[in-house]
Amino acid sequence: MLATMAVGMLATPAAAVSGSSQAGKVASAAAKPRPAVSAGTPKASPAKYAGECPVNVTFSSKIKVKAVKSKTTVAYRWLRGDGSKGKVKSFTFRGKGTKSFTVAEKATFKGDVKGWQAIQVLAPRGVKSSKGYFSVSCGSGEDDHEIKSPPRVSADVWVDEGNCEATLIGRIHASGTRWVHYRWVVNGRVVDRDSVRVDGSRKVFHVIRPRDDFRGWASLEIVGPVEASSNRAYFKIWCKDTSPKVWASVDAPTTYEGTCPTTRTFSGVISATGRTTVKYRWITNGVAGDWKSLYFGGHGTQSERVFDSWTTSVSGESKRAIDIAGGPTTGTVVAKVVCVVPPTPTPTPSPTPSATPSA
Repeated sequence: MLATMAVGMLATPAAAVSGSSQAGKVASAAAKPRPAVSAGTPKASPAKYAGECPVNVTFSSKIKVKAVKSKTTVAYRWLRGDGSKGKVKSFTFRGKGTKSFTVAEKATFKGDVKGWQAIQVLAPRGVKSSKGYFSVSCGSGEDDHEIKSPPRVSADVWVDEGNCEATLIGRIHASGTRWVHYRWVVNGRVVDRDSVRVDGSRKVFHVIRPRDDFRGWASLEIVGPVEASSNRAYFKIWCKDTSPKVWASVDAPTTYEGTCPTTRTFSGVISATGRTTVKYRWITNGVAGDWKSLYFGGHGTQSERVFDSWTTSVSGESKRAIDIAGGPTTGTVVAKVVCVVPPTPTPTPSPTPSATPSA
């Protein structure tokens, strides 16, 4: 297999740990939870190629990691059927839970070859994928009678615009069965190229995912076995922010004057657009309480009312605000209580009995 040129995630050599001075650290790490790691069988594109050479074949595999730390480094390398191994590469991600990453490598072949590639994960846990097989056959791949007549290849293209993306859909037409090399052109720039085997006609796709609004045109160009070009398909991509919006408000009860103890209730309204789970907490006199959750499962703007009580036996005031996780905090409102001691009733004097004259 010829030398390969890696594409995808930036790689750096993985650090080796050796020496008796590290024994304690290794033993300590063994006692801690270790992340679960899996590696998918690599896929070759194209997996079975027959046509003109040199040709580029892209191998891709998905690495899945169930992280147990807030920061995890993944080290991996490619294994090849000819016994060679790729350089060790690594990348780091943050956050716990299950994460998936796709890594890729591109190889250029100038002659016939059959082989396989596998992905080997070295850290945070060693694992090796199954072998993904491929083959390259250099030549026209056509019968003699097909070669004598000039091949006829054409293409047309249209666009399916969606939520901040556009799918370019092309159809390649060919006389007979043959390998066709093509490329996608967007606003005059080549954005993708590949080869497919066409039996009469075949659809091919390319997805544009810009981060902002984007417009222009796209065409599908045939570069072999003959040159041809499709029509230009024009598109407009709108990247409206559709993520849920969350906000809150809070009200204080009216000032109370009367006998104590008494209970006063603060009320808040939490609103959201779209389906989402909102985490919120009450801020009581500047001190944050426990997080609570609300689920909004409908469409459009939805609201839920929440409450927090204050019980006091003395005059004073209490403050409240609502804090939204990852969002805004409301302004602070104040409730006041004036405890009034009822007057002590004055006892009514008992009448003095009069003296009864003696006979």
